[in-house]
Amino acid sequence: MKTPHTYVIIFGVVLLAWLLTFLVPAGKFSTQEIEYTDANGEISTRTVLMQDSFRYAYPLDNEYVYQQLNQLEEDPQELEELDVDPEALAAVLAEGPKELSQSQLDEVGLTDDTLYSLYGEKIYDTSEKLHKTAKVWGTDDFNGFGFLNFVFEGLVSGDKYGSAVGIAALILVVGGAFGIIMQTGAIDAGIFAFISKTRGLERLALPLLFFAFSFGGATFGMAEEVIPFSMVMVPFVIALGYDSIVAVTVTYVASQIGNATSWMSPFSVAVAQGIAGIPVLSGATFRIIMWVVVTALSAGYLMIYAERIRKNPEKSLTYQSDAYFRNHLEKTSSEQKPFLLGHKLILVEMLAVLIWIVWGVTQKGYYIPEIASQFFVMGLGAGIIAVLFKLESMGLNDVASAFQSGASELAGTAIVVGMAKGILLVLGGSDANVPSALNTILHSIGGLLSNVPAFIGAWFMYIFQSFFNLIVTSNSGQAALTMPIMAPLADLLGVSRQIAVLAYQLGSGFMDAFTPVSASLIGVLGVARIEWVKWAKFQIKMQGFLFVLGTIFIFIAVAIGLQ
Repeated sequence: MKTPHTYVIIFGVVLLAWLLTFLVPAGKFSTQEIEYTDANGEISTRTVLMQDSFRYAYPLDNEYVYQQLNQLEEDPQELEELDVDPEALAAVLAEGPKELSQSQLDEVGLTDDTLYSLYGEKIYDTSEKLHKTAKVWGTDDFNGFGFLNFVFEGLVSGDKYGSAVGIAALILVVGGAFGIIMQTGAIDAGIFAFISKTRGLERLALPLLFFAFSFGGATFGMAEEVIPFSMVMVPFVIALGYDSIVAVTVTYVASQIGNATSWMSPFSVAVAQGIAGIPVLSGATFRIIMWVVVTALSAGYLMIYAERIRKNPEKSLTYQSDAYFRNHLEKTSSEQKPFLLGHKLILVEMLAVLIWIVWGVTQKGYYIPEIASQFFVMGLGAGIIAVLFKLESMGLNDVASAFQSGASELAGTAIVVGMAKGILLVLGGSDANVPSALNTILHSIGGLLSNVPAFIGAWFMYIFQSFFNLIVTSNSGQAALTMPIMAPLADLLGVSRQIAVLAYQLGSGFMDAFTPVSASLIGVLGVARIEWVKWAKFQIKMQGFLFVLGTIFIFIAVAIGLQ
């Protein structure tokens, strides 16, 4: 059997998600704004769901709502408290109960959440649970969203600060910038210069790099930032005799292991602790020990695999696709290009920009728009140096062509990011306040875990968070959706809320290195020219290894009563 293309796999998952919405009725939660102390000690706010507010999507009981609103109309004080315009309400009621709709009530300030808080489930006709199922084809402007439009809708979803459109744009800009850098020959020349001067010490590079990227994930939630680093690391690691899987593992997987075991990440553990109502950055000693142990063991796991590939490269799942990099390196090596001053200046400029990026992310809160601009500056600077020093006989037109070529090589990866986001859209989206099959699944899992022993309950929390991350890959988004349910559930199970946070971060962090819905992972795999199916064959074994480590630390946390 031929290995399915990534696009084929994603389309199959989209189809399954669509069919699931026929079976699972839509549900929603009421939401609220909460304040919490973030990792910087400042007060932040986040919209989270209210734990006991879940209800299925039902048709409105027009007669009951009409009667209640007629009574409400006679209470000017309550209308003022609810910020409802009396004249607008009177105009809606004048049309009679049959014409009453939630969209009309939304316009006058009587949202579904407001009505539910006033009258409970009596506002619904509970004889029929509604499903939120996308049409076969359509757009929001014509007939409503259809699942066959998932590619476009996925690509344009979100904003410049996240998936899919922000990360897709980042991938294209980074691809263009590195297209220029690769055209200059600076990276190739630098790799061979490094190898020739450090013979015998190559094996130390992998564990040191693994700890470095893990530290980045643990401290500032490194994820999208790994994509450009991978563009350098893939040819470097292959030149050392390994494969592209090793390169992705030592960069992206290491960063997600750091994120999963973090004691201070502002995007995961800090948000989850704030929502759970426990001191932000508490339990740091336990987590630092966990980070060191898990990172060291994971680096050891990688080295065992890496040595097996170094001794027999043809055993690699990516041996054929890695030929692109091997052939390029062999061609460069045979030409015996000298390590020129221009090459050195480009590498120094790259290092300076990478330091600038890390500083910006950690000190100034830079994110996708700023990072994309910084990498464009990196590519532009490299192009100018190449023209001035006549590297590869490059002119200004060659710089522009290299940018175009680099961006085009990653265009397919950018499309995958949008396609993956389409899966979530077909399930109804991740907004807790909008009816969806995903909300119903979340509520059902929470109910199933409410009557089990503490050890088993904490373990199943970890399992649930792992599976939930297959669909919702945003760490802060997953925290906002799950922690309002999991934190009180921990109280019922007799375990601390700290353990609920631990289950969340281990599940969401480890699984980010596997799920095809992760825009960051897809971006890194695109850079390394690895099909997701081949990556999954390798990563499923490592996920089993990480799951065992996560289970051990969950059990230790329960045994010592982690607070």
